[in-house]
Amino acid sequence: MQKFVIHIENTGECYSTTGARSVLEGMEALGKKGIPVGCRQGGCGVCKVQVLDGEYTRRVMSRAHISAEEEAAGCVLSCRIYARSDLRLNVVGAMKKTVCRPVAASLSPNS
Repeated sequence: MQKFVIHIENTGECYSTTGARSVLEGMEALGKKGIPVGCRQGGCGVCKVQVLDGEYTRRVMSRAHISAEEEAAGCVLSCRIYARSDLRLNVVGAMKKTVCRPVAASLSPNS
């Protein structure tokens, strides 16, 4: 099965995935604690990202969380998209606080 690289612009992190896993499932595999994953069915909106570059397949998402205008600007729910090429994205939803948390700062003895 073909692998794709997902690059998270907010943090500079990358991970590999196949088109069989949602982008959210791949983000969870990064091992960050506390990633809010919500319903995993496109209904809660906590996993909103903006795809900056690349191709993906999308499944149904609630318009309560992704408007047609947002979708036109590349905003989607990471639980409902599957990579079809390498992707570059920004985390913009409720996950941003957790995904973009600096790990080094939480480990610093001076904190």
